[in-house]
Amino acid sequence: MLDWATNIIESSGYLGVFLGMFLENIFPPLPSELMMIFSGATAGKGDLNIILVILAGSIGSVIGLLPWFYLGKWFGRKRLKKLADKFGRFLTFSGEDIEKADKWFEKHGKKIVFFGRFLPAVRTLVAIPAAITEMKLWKFMLYAFLGSIVYDGAFAMLGYFVGDNDTKQLEKIVDIGTYIVLGLVVIWYIYRVITFKKKK
Repeated sequence: MLDWATNIIESSGYLGVFLGMFLENIFPPLPSELMMIFSGATAGKGDLNIILVILAGSIGSVIGLLPWFYLGKWFGRKRLKKLADKFGRFLTFSGEDIEKADKWFEKHGKKIVFFGRFLPAVRTLVAIPAAITEMKLWKFMLYAFLGSIVYDGAFAMLGYFVGDNDTKQLEKIVDIGTYIVLGLVVIWYIYRVITFKKKK
């Protein structure tokens, strides 16, 4: 994982940072946190500019959300409601829940997209409800980009100041943190499936 990230960044520079963050949204070869840490560490050595690293990473991350956004747009609310009414227990929501979520997303969608960029898995999948609830693409991209600048920028700066020497230790910490968050998501999902009650 460390070698893959280091090679792509060192061989392709800012384009490598962009591509790594773009691909992480589609086929996650490694957490985005690690990609930005390694990119920041490379900038710390003087090989790259830290501001351009953060911009390249954030832009790549946001562009990587577009396939998910258009998947949600293609899927649409009506189709999702039919599926929810049929497979509600496994989706953990009903058609009525979609109507409520639509209104809630209309009111708080900008915050959800912004803060959703701080959570593994959610940072990518938030594009689907944004599209289904017909959030405007420019608004979605704007708040996703702002969230990415803050979150990805923090990890890039961490790598920048820590440097190459401690990136392996950081890799272990980020991996553990990612597994904990994903584990909590799985536990929450199982709880929702068990306690789900179909509305009449």
